[in-house]
Amino acid sequence: MTLVRHQTTQLPRLVGLAAVLGIVAVALTTSPVLAAKGTHGGGGGGSSVPTGNDVSYPQCGGSLPTSPAFGIVGVNGGLANDLNPCLGISSSYPSYSQSELYWAVASSVGSATQPRASLYVNTADPGNVYKGNLIADWPKSGSSVTYGACTTITAGGSTMGQNSPACAYQYGYNKAAQDAQWLTSAADSINQQPAPSSVSASPATYPWWLDVETGNTWQSGTSGQAMNVADLQGMIAALQAAGVTAIGAYSTTSQWDQITGGTTSTSGSLYGLSDWIPGAKTLSAAEANCTLASFTSGAVELTQWAGRSIDSDYACP
Repeated sequence: MTLVRHQTTQLPRLVGLAAVLGIVAVALTTSPVLAAKGTHGGGGGGSSVPTGNDVSYPQCGGSLPTSPAFGIVGVNGGLANDLNPCLGISSSYPSYSQSELYWAVASSVGSATQPRASLYVNTADPGNVYKGNLIADWPKSGSSVTYGACTTITAGGSTMGQNSPACAYQYGYNKAAQDAQWLTSAADSINQQPAPSSVSASPATYPWWLDVETGNTWQSGTSGQAMNVADLQGMIAALQAAGVTAIGAYSTTSQWDQITGGTTSTSGSLYGLSDWIPGAKTLSAAEANCTLASFTSGAVELTQWAGRSIDSDYACP
């Protein structure tokens, strides 16, 4: 068998929008992430309607909105295990002014319920083999109080981590820990340049959202859903270990239920999360979607409506 990085279908709207979870529902408010280095002509007074924008790798190098109420930036490049090349500074985007993280921090004006900058991460549970190929980053060890030890099996002459909730938990933990490290590295790369404003390198400074969509690779059936739940819980645990307290989920009821089997009071850290709901095509429809039932039994915090190249988001009252 050939070791490969798992491949997935690109995300429906969050990739067009250019998506995280917590032990309890938390208000997505946080201390400001913008610290002045010098003079900075930030956005003006903004609109009375609390709208922002979300961007990720599809918008790299393009023109971004000016003075949104808030900005939400994708950490990944469409998969759970790759990096958005313009999150911070890279060889393709060498200037702080090309960084989407810097855009969110420096251009947004903030709102009553949302900070200037938030983050979202792609999620997936590929299992130990995808289309006949071993998953190179599927864990072979690790343990948690809830699921116990991730152990190995041997099949076809190859040793791999089991397809188990324990290994799925560790996979999710590893991916979110990597995301937190990527955020720190991106902020550090910006702050090493003479940018007018500095950017917080602490993951705990930002709200984080888990993008949970069927467009990525997930396990199926009752046992597969148990693995998927463990995977998402592992992501929560890693973000919390990095100090993050504001965590929520981007999904729809149908996608969430297909992936997790639905959320009840016995769902551990998935229960009561704040929701960010896509699907609207206009601002008025996005406002109306604030009244939709929560797929996590938490609060509907944000709704999204589709744009031609950049999606927009409404902060629910």
